[in-house]
Amino acid sequence: MILINNNENRTEKGYPLKIEATEIVTEETPVDATFCVKMLSKLNYDALLGAVRELKEGGADLPDLPLEASDIKEETETMAQFHRILFDIHVMEGHLICPDTGRRFPIKGGIPNMVLHEDEI
Repeated sequence: MILINNNENRTEKGYPLKIEATEIVTEETPVDATFCVKMLSKLNYDALLGAVRELKEGGADLPDLPLEASDIKEETETMAQFHRILFDIHVMEGHLICPDTGRRFPIKGGIPNMVLHEDEI
């Protein structure tokens, strides 16, 4: 019975979460092109572009569609942008917001708290 109740509270349209950042920290790290290419092949690219646009933290020149891995490695400027977005930008304070329910999950110290309240279980 608990599983049925939990399923009733779920949303099918809750991805990707919206980002409302009040504090962003940028920490420069060396570009690792091989690791970036591996990560990009595992990401939802449209969700990544949406997050970048919400944060307004660079990435304005990113291609709309992911390039082939070999192409990305050749374009050092694009690779540096991907690396910066994936590894150097940290949301320290703010909220993640469900696009379907409007539920706000606080981010404190760079860690989102996604624990549901008792009335949401």
